[in-house]
Amino acid sequence: MNNIIIKADSYKASHWKQYPPKTTGVYSYFESRGGMYKDIVFFGLQYYLKKYLAGQVVSYDKINEAKEFFKAHLGNDKIFNYEGWSYIVKKYDGKLPIEIKAVLEGTIVPTQNVLFTIENTDPECFWLTSYLETLLSKVWYPSTVATKSWYQKQVIKKYLKDTGDDIPDFKLHDFGYRGSTSEESAAIGGAAHLVNFKGTDTTAGIVMAQKYYGAEMPAFSIPAAEHSTITAWGKDHEVDAFENMLDQFPDALVAVVSDSYDIFKAVEEYWGEQLKEKVVGRNGVLIIRPDSGDPADTVLKVINILGEKFGHVNNKKGYKVLPPYLRMIQGDGIDEVTLPQVLNRLMANDWSADNLAFGSGGGLLQNINRDTCKFAFKTSSVTVDGKERDVYKDPVTDPGKKSKKGKLGLFNIKNTQGNIIGWHTQAASDETEAYKNQLQTVFRDGELLIDQAFEDIRKRSNDK
Repeated sequence: MNNIIIKADSYKASHWKQYPPKTTGVYSYFESRGGMYKDIVFFGLQYYLKKYLAGQVVSYDKINEAKEFFKAHLGNDKIFNYEGWSYIVKKYDGKLPIEIKAVLEGTIVPTQNVLFTIENTDPECFWLTSYLETLLSKVWYPSTVATKSWYQKQVIKKYLKDTGDDIPDFKLHDFGYRGSTSEESAAIGGAAHLVNFKGTDTTAGIVMAQKYYGAEMPAFSIPAAEHSTITAWGKDHEVDAFENMLDQFPDALVAVVSDSYDIFKAVEEYWGEQLKEKVVGRNGVLIIRPDSGDPADTVLKVINILGEKFGHVNNKKGYKVLPPYLRMIQGDGIDEVTLPQVLNRLMANDWSADNLAFGSGGGLLQNINRDTCKFAFKTSSVTVDGKERDVYKDPVTDPGKKSKKGKLGLFNIKNTQGNIIGWHTQAASDETEAYKNQLQTVFRDGELLIDQAFEDIRKRSNDK
């Protein structure tokens, strides 16, 4: 599980034999070809570089392990590139002779632009560039989560601007830990969400941001009930379970799931009548959580009941706001489709977005794949017999899969005030003193050259 040589698609083991004779260089790039969003929040490459590529990652023990693995797997002991991997140990002490250039993480780049490039730095290792495609292509996942999260933040910001005064940083909470496919995916996706927001229950994402991006404490949470802690009291004592939450956490923000049986009865009778005095008198904020039903319908009905029971004020924009000790969180069925539906329904009924936060689990970390943003890793230049040649694919059956040619650069276009107004991919050789390629060398010959801080990444994402 810790052998870089085996972290590749099976057929990669045979590719060193397939390039033209006298090949000495292979250059590839990574991009989003389009898909669900028009912009990409680039994030996650540094994690893969630090965890899998930096330092001495090849040894004779790993080479011998891989040799036996591929001999059994492919049924032939002549396919595996034993000499090529041994050369890396002999000459580079097991460090990978490659160079990776990338746009800084957190940068928001329109789709169909290069995000990073990779090429070999030793002509004997031309085959290594494409060998690493399998691993590095997985940057699609954190970039897609960061993008998905960023777009939802833009929706929230719009409704806050129109109807309220809150900041958006804690308005979308990550509930996705238990629904993730693995600890690693929870860590990667959880950290990607934190590029945009500061609320999470996915502790693995916090640890990832701390270990690989130097974050201190990038996110926060609060005491919260789940159905097991409420239903353990029994249906006839649900109100006692609610009261216990108020008693146990008298001074804290506390979230209480309230739909174990009848959310509307719970809000109207338990919170709005039997426990009203305690709710009003505590120092903290009670956050009531519906957890089932149509999100827009349920949220509107619940907030109307709360408004009737606890009252409201109109803010300076003319929208209704619950008392400061009372808020809601909708944590079921939230994604980029349902979130604006809920906020639009509130706005249409004169309620401010200040009243509500959201939680998202599978809709944030799981309901995506590599084709959500059509990520691709493609070779665009090779060097054969001392001559560079542009290479590309252009399938007659799918023009959308046409790839780029040559060695590439990512350039930004600025207005007279110096603000970025556009991005463009073109030949890296077009760079001038005034027109700088935004792809920077982040990794070369086994060494991480730029160690990006999480707060800097956040700032780039929030600048737009």
